[in-house]
Amino acid sequence: MGEMRNRVVVITGASSGFGRGAALKFAENGAKVVLAARRKRLLKQLAAECRGMGADSLVVETDVSSSSDVEELAERAIEKFGKIDVWVNNAGVGSVARFDETPLEEHEQVIQTNLMGTIYGSYAALQQFRKQDRGVLINVGSFAGKVAAPYLSSYSASKFGIRGLGMALRQEMDANGEYNIHICTVMPVSMDTPFFDHAANHTGKPVQPIPPVYDPQKVVEVIYELALDPEDEVVVGASGKVGSLGERVAPKLTEKMMGWRTHKSQMKQKKSAPDQSGSLFKPMSSGTGLYSDEEEEGGGNLAKILGLAVPIGVGAVYLALQRARSRRDSERAA
Repeated sequence: MGEMRNRVVVITGASSGFGRGAALKFAENGAKVVLAARRKRLLKQLAAECRGMGADSLVVETDVSSSSDVEELAERAIEKFGKIDVWVNNAGVGSVARFDETPLEEHEQVIQTNLMGTIYGSYAALQQFRKQDRGVLINVGSFAGKVAAPYLSSYSASKFGIRGLGMALRQEMDANGEYNIHICTVMPVSMDTPFFDHAANHTGKPVQPIPPVYDPQKVVEVIYELALDPEDEVVVGASGKVGSLGERVAPKLTEKMMGWRTHKSQMKQKKSAPDQSGSLFKPMSSGTGLYSDEEEEGGGNLAKILGLAVPIGVGAVYLALQRARSRRDSERAA
């Protein structure tokens, strides 16, 4: 308790999912939290919970796809608390469909929210961090920013961009000797959050996360730990760690397996679902907790069921090792 006492933490996308969980975690440990999202009513409820833990808070209704909104968020945080110690760019949206069957305006909005929203937040945070000569920037990317996923084309593109942004910013800080400013990228695999409840969908099937699916509290804990002990990049979820290895040793096989697993999970369902734009252009009333609506109270049952699935990269790693062994045997025989 008290590890973050008097530190000021800005969190975007704080009304649900990782953002909500992180806000409560930071508040529980003494931080002053600045809560940003489009759903002001939920932010006010969250702020009351944080105050119940003894934490000071500030609510700022924010659409991260608007540069002026994000600029105002930073200004109000500094006006109230005089500094920003940690900035978490967490807000994100997605649209699930074949690339050419996704409305172009939805592709644009995914990029505007996920990538440009992260750029706007990083820009505001780093300007303040350089004045202070310290700070921790935490950008929430995705494993889909390491190995792309079909039917999530613009989402994958945005997350590749977030990872690249983090790399470039770390290089800038290092080259200029700004060693007290840290840039972290968190890359979760599928987590049981309201993201899938909020996603736009034009597949004709209910949106399904790519299994296995994990408890989002794992990501909350990683975000908190990075604020205390920054790391460059962290993949969250065992399947992502195995998949990262597969991507290094057998990238083509890993890409094919990701495509097959996603297609099977999303497109081979018997259920049907109507077209919807989800929360892309306006907030939804559903999906208000850390977990998806299916498990709003306790969470984790969906994760336990789907967690039995074989991780994405296992087959690719296995086949790569088998091929390497066969080559060695051939060379010895020769």
